[in-house]
Amino acid sequence: MSCLFCKMATGEIPVEFLMNSDRIFAIADIAPQAPIHILIIPKIHQESAAGLAGSDPQLLAEMFKVAGELAKTYGLDGYRSVFNTGESAGQSVFHAHLHLLGGRPFAWPPG
Repeated sequence: MSCLFCKMATGEIPVEFLMNSDRIFAIADIAPQAPIHILIIPKIHQESAAGLAGSDPQLLAEMFKVAGELAKTYGLDGYRSVFNTGESAGQSVFHAHLHLLGGRPFAWPPG
């Protein structure tokens, strides 16, 4: 499989894990949009959050639980969690992943 995140999950591409379990791992984003920008990634391949919700909704819930745990670990008093779905929404790696952003104030709408 040519999926970047799948290769990270299997160790084919070495990465520094911020968190790693049997079903999920987390890494720092390589192009951070906030002082804290972490990607929370399921180890199974699913192209989008919608697909993941259909195939394994419990895993989707686990990803949000991990986001809360990481936010606490990094001392965030608030954070934004984002799934980009589809190219027009900014998704560049077509493997579902949750962005955890924090460490600065955010505006609304996000733009």
